[in-house]
Amino acid sequence: MARTDTVEVGGSEMRIWIAAPEGDGPHPAVVLMCHIGGLDNFTEDRLDRLAAAGYVAAAPDKFHYNPWIEERNERRASLRDKRIVADIEATLAHIEGVESVDGTRLAIMGHCMGGRTAMLGAGSIPRFGPLVDYYGGNTMVSWGGDGPTPFELIPKLKGPVLGLFGLLDQNPSPDDVDKTEEELKRHGIACEFHRYEGANHAFQNFDSAERHHPEAAADAWDKTLRFLADNLG
Repeated sequence: MARTDTVEVGGSEMRIWIAAPEGDGPHPAVVLMCHIGGLDNFTEDRLDRLAAAGYVAAAPDKFHYNPWIEERNERRASLRDKRIVADIEATLAHIEGVESVDGTRLAIMGHCMGGRTAMLGAGSIPRFGPLVDYYGGNTMVSWGGDGPTPFELIPKLKGPVLGLFGLLDQNPSPDDVDKTEEELKRHGIACEFHRYEGANHAFQNFDSAERHHPEAAADAWDKTLRFLADNLG
């Protein structure tokens, strides 16, 4: 079960949920960027699964700058890209200080808006290698308007990319997914994209009964673990 640590970022206290594998390490690490639900049951489940597979897994609470906002669109609108990058950097510094982490084997991943912010982190922080993007939308817009979009940061990615998407999704739409894959290939970045028939946005989230697609979710997670093992060891 994930534990809760707290760090200070930008004058605000930020929670980080951390799950660590057994053994002395050093272990590869995965930063998990949470979805719109924040640090919830789904996030904890993914952290625990990553730890069971041998990774130190850490999820920063990127909503920490404001009191929790119930309305989803308002909650998303409160986020700023520069702050999110600072949150990710603080998370890396923290886990390397308190866990046995191999700092040369670092991945970042996320679901929904977490997929978008994972791409932002991978493009902004060159220490990251592999990136796993689960149906990250809004990659072609800047949150805060004062920096590059995640899509514009694609040339700065240092590792391979695994993308997992539902063909019923409209954010990202199938066209957006195609554009992202084309941009990655244009810059010579190794990528592996999978598109699931009959699956919508948030198809892996078991807490979203109307969207959860068990077959796609299971296959995508198997592909995620294989991708991380192949690229982190």
